[in-house]
Amino acid sequence: MGFETQDVERKVLAILKVLSDSKETLGARVIARRLTDHGIELGERAVRYHLKLMDERGLTQLMGSRDGRMLTEQGIEEVRSALVKDKVGFAISRIEKLAFRTNFNPQNRTGSVPVNISLFPKAQFSEALEAMRPAFTKGLCVSHLVAMAQEGEKLGELIVPQNKVGLATVCSIVVNGTLLKAGIPIDSKFGGILQIRDHRPLRFVELIHYAGSSLDPSEVFIKAGMTSVTEVAKKGEGKILANFREIPALCRPTAEEVVTKLKEAGLGGLLIMGNLSEPVCEIPVELNKIGIILLGGLNPAAAAEEAGIEAENHAMSTVMEYQNLIKFSEL
Repeated sequence: MGFETQDVERKVLAILKVLSDSKETLGARVIARRLTDHGIELGERAVRYHLKLMDERGLTQLMGSRDGRMLTEQGIEEVRSALVKDKVGFAISRIEKLAFRTNFNPQNRTGSVPVNISLFPKAQFSEALEAMRPAFTKGLCVSHLVAMAQEGEKLGELIVPQNKVGLATVCSIVVNGTLLKAGIPIDSKFGGILQIRDHRPLRFVELIHYAGSSLDPSEVFIKAGMTSVTEVAKKGEGKILANFREIPALCRPTAEEVVTKLKEAGLGGLLIMGNLSEPVCEIPVELNKIGIILLGGLNPAAAAEEAGIEAENHAMSTVMEYQNLIKFSEL
């Protein structure tokens, strides 16, 4: 495969990803604008040219009289089967993108925060809420603030499908984004399964490094049935979703101040902030760095899965306005 062919395929894959992220038909102008999020600068005319080629390959189809496109079944399968080399590191790129888009201001409590979105079967949503309640009550989540949408309604940038109810939960990337805005560099290492014993964090028993993963670790662990969030909420023993980060040791005072302000706004997630270059939950920390463990935002969804209620989870999905969130207890 020559360089030109590889370049064309990369652009086609990027267009397919943009279309797969949307529940609505998209025209060349909107696609060109959204491609910039994937680091691809492609004009509207060039996008239209690629769309025509993709129509001929059966990857996309024209909807209506305008240039709005949707993926065909073949196009959906192509996205799923995209070259692994194009997917490796996808998780870390999503973290960086959402952290940059987070502009929450803890002082006046305005701005956007990153969220995960879980889609539950409409008939089981009440049951799911009860299953998730202990996780929220015991603080095994980033925030008690959530958002809900019925079928056909928008949740962030996602339209809730038919016979589903969408629930947005705050993602731990809110810490990344807020620290970033405070001038603190934060290195996202991995997502993992954290063992809890006697209500205290003990050690990571499983982990997936973001930089080498094409999937979000939390989604993988939930589907694999590797959590016991409900047991932790009830007995203080079990396994939960957690994330590991590192920050420069010199930034600790500022980081503590930022975390305190987030907590006052109902946005937490910090489980442990370690000491200079010392291991945290048996994870080694780089020289002159401090290890940080954050709670996984999808722990409530994991609790629902443990109760036999399957959900379609979209970790690190999008951002939402803080003022549009409500307390879980109000649902």
